[in-house]
Amino acid sequence: MEMILTKDYGILAKLNESVQNLHAELFPEQFKIHNLDEVTEFFKEVVNKPNHLFLLIKDEDDFVGYAWIELKNSQETPFKKAFRTLYVHQINIVEGQRNRGYGSFIIHKIAGFAREHQMNRIELDYWTDNRIAKNFYEKLGFKKFREHVFMEI
Repeated sequence: MEMILTKDYGILAKLNESVQNLHAELFPEQFKIHNLDEVTEFFKEVVNKPNHLFLLIKDEDDFVGYAWIELKNSQETPFKKAFRTLYVHQINIVEGQRNRGYGSFIIHKIAGFAREHQMNRIELDYWTDNRIAKNFYEKLGFKKFREHVFMEI
């Protein structure tokens, strides 16, 4: 099992399918079903954004998952101190490959990457109805520090 830094937007778009479809299933009013052409075009643009990195998990000859991370540098304001954090936009392990340690592997690799870049915090978010993600992140030691709420009008 290894982690590879990539800009291969085609592979990322394919690996995104199951997580995108999960979002569409949980929240059909907000998310679209995965469309390979549209998602490929999206990743084609975002892979070159500064401070955005894409990591592939490879096991033998197969890509089994990916992570999209961003190195964030927040400037000091009158309200907050300056800080650096590593933000995880997406993690996905393809269906049929879950519960084999790939998710834990990539989180530990991301944590090591953050430490190497003098960051002491990893942040991410997940949908409250996604119990699998909630349990996974809690098991790895993530703690809730903020709640995001909405009101339909």
